[in-house]
Amino acid sequence: MKKLSILIPAYNEENTIQIILDKVQEVELVNNIQKEIVIVNDCSKDKTVQKIEEYMERNPNMDIRFFSQDRNQGKGAAINRAIQEATGDYIIVQDADLEYDPHEYNLLLKPVFMDNADVVYGSRFVGAQPHRILFFWHSIGNKFLTRLSNMMTNLNLTDMETCYKLIRTSIAQNIKIKENRFGIEPEITAKLARIKKIRIYEVGISYYGRTYEEGKKIGWKDGFRAIYCIFKYRFSK
Repeated sequence: MKKLSILIPAYNEENTIQIILDKVQEVELVNNIQKEIVIVNDCSKDKTVQKIEEYMERNPNMDIRFFSQDRNQGKGAAINRAIQEATGDYIIVQDADLEYDPHEYNLLLKPVFMDNADVVYGSRFVGAQPHRILFFWHSIGNKFLTRLSNMMTNLNLTDMETCYKLIRTSIAQNIKIKENRFGIEPEITAKLARIKKIRIYEVGISYYGRTYEEGKKIGWKDGFRAIYCIFKYRFSK
């Protein structure tokens, strides 16, 4: 493995995009792995684009590739675009909202070097890493969706909805993603589970969740869509 592609979907993240880019820049990956940052702006209405362009001007030596959607299509569509643009050996999605810590990339890379893992999920519900205490019903909802997904895929994940999914790029680019919003998580999981002899691992990660006042975007409608997607992609490609 020579390069990790870090995919950042961004929508109205003017307050945090430069902070998360600093955090990604600080990370030193094991085995001298190089970093490629692929940012897809989902037609933000604030100063996200300006902040990204300013950052790129200040950091010309960073390997940043920046793309903008011509219209707002949703997080799933932005991730799908970033996956297709990635040139690294593995990809990982990094939300711009500071809920996940880039310094933990090396935790997810360990199963790659120990057992040639194809996919590594970063679970917010296992391990000794810090987790911000927020919404009880959100945690119940996440665990319910994960269990339902496991029943359909015959996996034993503890956090299907996690943002941190490290995936071999050749596998990710062959998955035809149809969901444009948060339904992408159960869709990808269902499609990964159907790949024969795939090596899937899970490691514990920290989680610094946001409140809605701080910019959290997922809502109850996305939960119902996730249920629909769990059943839909169990039987369709």
